Amino acid sequence: MNLIVRAPLLHLPYIAPSPRRFLLLLRPRCPYRYSAAAQPLVRAFSAGHAVAEEAPAPDGGPFFAEEGISWKSLGVSDYLCRALSNASLHRPSQVQASCIPHILMGKDVIVAAETGSGKTHGYLVPLIDRFYTKSPPCDEANNAEDVPEKQKMSLVLCPNVMLCEQVVQMANLLFSDSGEPPLRVAAVCGRQGWPVAQPHILVSTPAALLNCMYAFDPEKKRRSEFLRDVTCVVFDEADMLLCGSFQNQIIHLINMFRFDEKQLSRMESSAGPSSLQVNEETETNFGVEDDINGINYEEVEGDEVEPEDIRNEHGIVETSSVKDWRRVRKVYTRSKQYIFIAATLPVSGKKTAGGVLKRMFPDAIWVSGNYLHCYNPRLKQRWVEVTADTQVDALLDAVKSTSNYSHGDNDAAANRTMVFTNTVDSVESVAKILQRVGIACIPYHSESSLDERMGNLTEFREKGGILVCTDAAARGLDIPNVAHVIQAEFATSAVDFLHRIGRTARAGKSGMITSLYTQSNRDLVSAVRAAGRTGQPVEKAFSRKRSFRNKLKKKGRNAAVGTESILA
Repeated sequence: MNLIVRAPLLHLPYIAPSPRRFLLLLRPRCPYRYSAAAQPLVRAFSAGHAVAEEAPAPDGGPFFAEEGISWKSLGVSDYLCRALSNASLHRPSQVQASCIPHILMGKDVIVAAETGSGKTHGYLVPLIDRFYTKSPPCDEANNAEDVPEKQKMSLVLCPNVMLCEQVVQMANLLFSDSGEPPLRVAAVCGRQGWPVAQPHILVSTPAALLNCMYAFDPEKKRRSEFLRDVTCVVFDEADMLLCGSFQNQIIHLINMFRFDEKQLSRMESSAGPSSLQVNEETETNFGVEDDINGINYEEVEGDEVEPEDIRNEHGIVETSSVKDWRRVRKVYTRSKQYIFIAATLPVSGKKTAGGVLKRMFPDAIWVSGNYLHCYNPRLKQRWVEVTADTQVDALLDAVKSTSNYSHGDNDAAANRTMVFTNTVDSVESVAKILQRVGIACIPYHSESSLDERMGNLTEFREKGGILVCTDAAARGLDIPNVAHVIQAEFATSAVDFLHRIGRTARAGKSGMITSLYTQSNRDLVSAVRAAGRTGQPVEKAFSRKRSFRNKLKKKGRNAAVGTESILA
């Protein structure tokens, strides 16, 4: 990805591998361990260390839509308006007001907006409203003898189990007047298999969905029925899904859904539906990376191509009796809606997430937030340059300063701090530092078990406190009332930086960011701060010209050598 630069790490990763070495390093430098003797060191650090602060914008930046814009004015049904009010969602945000009408109209929509702007409800509200409009709850049905139309469903894809569970919880918060969830929302991920009753909204990770689809009995054609029943597909954290390890899975799923759309389009315009039986092998033998690599089968002229040869389970070449409907004209009747949601969506380059979407969905409507890739004006920034001798002191000072900061919430028990590091080893090191000085904290990283992560996250949500985490906690997690985010190690990419600072100042509230950095990060931090002052996108600071990146790499190598000599 163009935005990523290998910025040098701070010193914590080099402390982490050896607990004994960690304790030896902590002992002479931690002022909180020695009460009287430590006071001169504390004063020296406070007096001689530069801490730069940048106050938030006076107006705080708008969050809610303009006066006069309500859920009702956006086209949301009365029934769901009451459910939203019961869930204390009385007014739509700016992003919700911009995207909901387009989604309700059935258009393909790409929502790229800053974290905490209300994107999840921006797509959940129209998805749920669609079921209210087409098939209201049974107790409100006018005629009990009416035979309901075969139920369609919406599919939401998320990169991990934690986000899947969060989407399900947010959907289930929209209670009906009777106090019961109005629709069936189910997750297929982790230990949760395929639901017994077909849900209205299915939430899944790409891998779990594909595994379940291929486990369906081919004789019963259940996979084809599922593809046909899905009328809307949402890709939450789209930039992550369209890059890296998820990319092939997502492109494969998009090809499968488009294949079904083309079959249905031909079925509606053909007098012989029997000729359109789906061959399971043909259905799954798509060129997964066709669109990514620029070979778009939809651009091939002609309505059909010759049948392709397929090997059966015994390796014998057979000629498919079904035409290859991948290679059709672009013009066909659309029957599915595609929605992409992201807080960061780079568009420079064909292989970036934004570049892929522009090529694959050229007619989609783009909805951008006011502060996409920029600073949230409700953030207060503190920049602290540290050395090997002051890094631990600065971290502890930042953690203890949280109690003096108010983010507009009167509930003191809800005060939360998130401390970000770049590696799992650094999480363990920071946790030990805090625990040794009597500060309780909760670790969170991808190498812990799913149950442990869910338990720790629940504890942090309900009781507050300090969460020491990697970037596994930076994406998508909606944790209320995070007052303070501390970068114990400076982020190495614009994406990570924006997601980290987006954990606070959410939903119209204010927040504080404390970023610790070393001399090796100085040029990068200067560029980031300059982008903030001028209102420019932050990613430009991380994707400078090659000579700037090489300069950072060189400084990083020198810093690593210096750290090794200190530890020796």
